[in-house]
Amino acid sequence: MIDDDGYRPNVGIVICNRQGQVLWARRYGQHSWQFPQGGINPGESPEQAMYRELFEEVGLSRKDVKILASTRNWLRYKLPKRLVRWGHKTCLYWTKTALVPFAVNK
Repeated sequence: MIDDDGYRPNVGIVICNRQGQVLWARRYGQHSWQFPQGGINPGESPEQAMYRELFEEVGLSRKDVKILASTRNWLRYKLPKRLVRWGHKTCLYWTKTALVPFAVNK
């Protein structure tokens, strides 16, 4: 789902623990690092997308995390050309970012 300006809705997630450490993960098969993130599917809220991406990318469920904060407004950014995977297309995103603490439930 891309808007009229060419931006794709996306969520980004910063996961932290009680010690203040954050998860900064290396992308599989690449030499780049990022926070968990992903697109928002049609009919999905940013929060629903965040929980789905958390599970898909790091195996965490809703019960494993708590939302501490999120961006008030959408953030727009354009991927650098060296990170564009879809040939010659420019990738632009609208992003909502959430900060969630992670605690292992035992």
